[in-house]
Parts: sequence; structure tokens; C-alpha cells
Amino acid sequence: MSAVAEVVQTPEESSSSWGLWFRQIGAIMRLELGKNFFSRRSILIYLIAALPLLPLTAFAFVHPDEMDFNTLSKIYALVYHSLILRTVVFFGCAWIFMNLFRGEVVDRSLHYYFLSAVRREVLVVGKYLSGLVTSVVFFTATTVVAMLLLYFPHYYSQSLRYFTEGRGAGQLLAYAGITMLACLGYGAFFLVVGLFIRNPIIPALLLYGWEWLNFLLPPFLKKVSVIHYLNSLSPVPVSSVIKEGPLAVVAEPTPAWISIPSMLLVTLIVLIVAAYRTRHMEIRYGND
Repeated sequence: MSAVAEVVQTPEESSSSWGLWFRQIGAIMRLELGKNFFSRRSILIYLIAALPLLPLTAFAFVHPDEMDFNTLSKIYALVYHSLILRTVVFFGCAWIFMNLFRGEVVDRSLHYYFLSAVRREVLVVGKYLSGLVTSVVFFTATTVVAMLLLYFPHYYSQSLRYFTEGRGAGQLLAYAGITMLACLGYGAFFLVVGLFIRNPIIPALLLYGWEWLNFLLPPFLKKVSVIHYLNSLSPVPVSSVIKEGPLAVVAEPTPAWISIPSMLLVTLIVLIVAAYRTRHMEIRYGND
């Protein structure tokens, strides 16, 4: 924790100086980013992020039968919503953000932070931002590379025109933006789960089931989920690529001007809850 100690002055300064808080957040982020990218726990993140790229890389070396180039946007939408967003981003965020505090408890190292002259709200923000940067880097890269692997190996000239003159660049940016919002929302949720619940696997699976069964819920309950707002932002309608069956309940997509601020507001509220929890948190390693 030497990097944090370098920017710690006195308790009086730490309680009143915004500049000091920002420097402490930066120091915490640097420490946590090193753990997120280079620790043993990070190996699983690399594997999760690479999961959709393996079949697409194999597809790049296989000459497909006659395929209409215009169908590639729907194929990618199917891959993105069924594999990247609902599986890779979800479980990747669960692993990254749950371990921000729970991993420190398991490693019996959280007390080093708590003994430093750092406000616990500052600690929450620094850790959350480190998890957000990590998840955005990994899963946005997966989103972009997966799309390029689908398009360019077999349709280079058409793809080049599509991404430079057509809708390709806009769709790529839209999917990347959805991934970032997913990291923002899921990250805040899993950070709180890791703080409140000793065994976070069960709530993660419950949320996973809730997100997957979202199409069966009535419209007012659909909006109590992250996936509804993410699907509303999709450049290719989800209903056109994922057949939800006769039991599906149709609900109007939420406009972007509502979806994005809603995600940001909920994330802020969840982070306030996390900060409150850390203010009253006592470390009992023997119970974990």
C-alpha cells in the first residue's frame, strides 16, 4: 500500500482536500489495476474474454458456403446478445467486481487499506473505477475483435466499404457503448454483492436467471433489470435475432435518452450503498 501512503498527508487534510482524495483514488486505481491485469485471478478474465473469439477465429479459416453479406449484422447481433453480453460480460464483471473487496478478505489484506488514512468512500470509488477500467478494456476489446473477425476474413472488400462508408462503424460503436454500459451497471451490482454477501455465487446466479428470463416478465418488471436497457440500445433489434417463443411478453424498448441516464443514476445509488457499507464494515477474517 506504499502508493497510497505516498499521497496520504494528515487526517485533517484527508477529510477536507478534494485534491488529495483524487490523488488517493488514482493511487488506489494503479494498485488495483496491477492486480486486475497481472495477478493469478486475472487469468480467468483473459479466458472469459477470449471465449467468443475462439470459434470466430476458427470460422476465419473455414470457407463458408454461399452467405449473404447482409445477414452478417444479424449473425453478429445473435453472437453479441447471446454470448458476449449475457455470458462473457456478465460473468466477467462478476469475477472482477466481486473480488475487489471479497478477494482482499480471502487474501487477508483488506486491513492494510483500512489502516491507511484513506476515507472508505475514496477506497470504494478507487476500487470501482479500477474494476470498470479493467472490464471495459477486456470486454470492449472482445466486442470489437469479434465483429471484425466475423466480417473481414471472408468479405474484406465489402467489409471495408461497410465500415468506412456504411453502417458498420456506427454499429460497432453502438455495441462497444452497450458493453461499457453493461460493465458500469453489472459492476456496481457485483461490487455491492461482494461487500454484503459472504458467498456471492448464489445471488449472481439468481441475477443471471432474472436477466435470461426477462422476456417472460411483464413490462413493468422488465425495467427492473439491466438487460432491458441494454437491449433497448441495440442497433439490431434483439427480437429479430433471438426467438423468444409464444410465451414472451412484448414491451416497448426504452429510448436511449432514458436508458443511459437511468443506468448512470442506478449505478450512483448502488455506489452510495457500497460506500455506506464500507463505513460500517468490520474485518473478521476468521469468519470467511
